[in-house]
Amino acid sequence: MVAPARPQFVLFGSSIVQLSFSHGGWGSHLSDIYSRKADILLRGYYGWNSRRALQILYQVFPKDAATQPSLVIVYFGGNDSMGPHFSGLGPHVPLHEYIENMRKILIHIQGLSEKTRIIVLSCPPVNEEKVRANTSGIFSELVRTNELCQSYSEACIKLCKELDVKVVDLFNALQKRDDWMNVCFTDGIHLAAEGSKIVVKEILRVLKEADWEPCLHWKSLPTEFAEDSPYDLVAADGKTTLNPSEWTFYREIQWD
Repeated sequence: MVAPARPQFVLFGSSIVQLSFSHGGWGSHLSDIYSRKADILLRGYYGWNSRRALQILYQVFPKDAATQPSLVIVYFGGNDSMGPHFSGLGPHVPLHEYIENMRKILIHIQGLSEKTRIIVLSCPPVNEEKVRANTSGIFSELVRTNELCQSYSEACIKLCKELDVKVVDLFNALQKRDDWMNVCFTDGIHLAAEGSKIVVKEILRVLKEADWEPCLHWKSLPTEFAEDSPYDLVAADGKTTLNPSEWTFYREIQWD
């Protein structure tokens, strides 16, 4: 591991997480926002459901690790919520089992350390028409409906409230845009840049409002090696230097 040590933020989930550094994704935004403040670690697994997450949970988050994450952002549910296949194969997980799987995942992460915080992302909606149009012939029928997405999202939110875990209601957050079906997805399921911006905004809102000590909002964390230096760019007066450590003007969005 390189030094100096920074807080670790782990993104743990299925394809919404694995692809979070693609297409202007929310993971890449977080990595930029927290540059010189925290290390964003990606643990995303395309196509996975909560059953598979449980199988490797202790490998990804060992309790005896020398360093435990400061924040874990968890997303599973989209694949669990798919309709069951007649063969018994596939990612579908019944709602009651999904909730119990998520309960085990969250309780384990809560137990990593007193300072490990969690934010859960609930199941987002889908553009059903686009999903049907984009489904490849290599797949058997894919059943993804907003009725199913909503039921898994609501159950996840209820569980998080029970466990006192912060949660982002993605199902409703994305739909606050009138044109959400056309701009939030690349294929009807996975997030395009506009959808990811909503995710980032919601995550930052939770981090800013959370009564956590220490606060994990980006404006509250120290910037690494931020001291003034005579080697910085020289100011217009020709006598002083300009410290660029906190500059954010280059960002497309000036995040709160």
